[in-house]
Amino acid sequence: MRHAETRLGLAEWTVLAVTGERPVHGFAIAALTAADGELGRVWQIPRPVVYRAIGRLVDTGLITAEAVESSGGPPRTLYAATAEGRRRVDAWLVTPVPHVRDLRSEFLLKLAVTHRRGADPGPLVAAQRRELEPIVEALRAEQEGADEFDRMLAAWRRVSAEAALAFLDEL
Repeated sequence: MRHAETRLGLAEWTVLAVTGERPVHGFAIAALTAADGELGRVWQIPRPVVYRAIGRLVDTGLITAEAVESSGGPPRTLYAATAEGRRRVDAWLVTPVPHVRDLRSEFLLKLAVTHRRGADPGPLVAAQRRELEPIVEALRAEQEGADEFDRMLAAWRRVSAEAALAFLDEL
């Protein structure tokens, strides 16, 4: 499968982003995404899922097996993102998420990776705000014309989206 056609899940994006920083082995990625890991505080990925993501990314040509590291322990393969893999991560990191529900997972993960890179999160935050503003306006309009339960549901969604905007403003 060609990488231009490959849709990636959040586990693949995470692995691709980490391997784009420097060559790294799967165990180190799993440690980063464990509950107490730097990225795991935002999005936890079980070790088997990390290794499945590595396999899928190798199959699509977005990462490669670079070398084998064996410093005292079992041999571990080091993986690195290809130029195309790094390009895709760079584009992903500045692309806003389409749904309010994705802010808690994908957006926060993008912020965490951006922070690890020492990069400015401003462009992503601004793009995300532009993405959410019309959603909030549409939810306001939906709430006004709805019956009782639909009005409550729209209110919940609107207030959640407004809270997300307030969070972005705080950043």
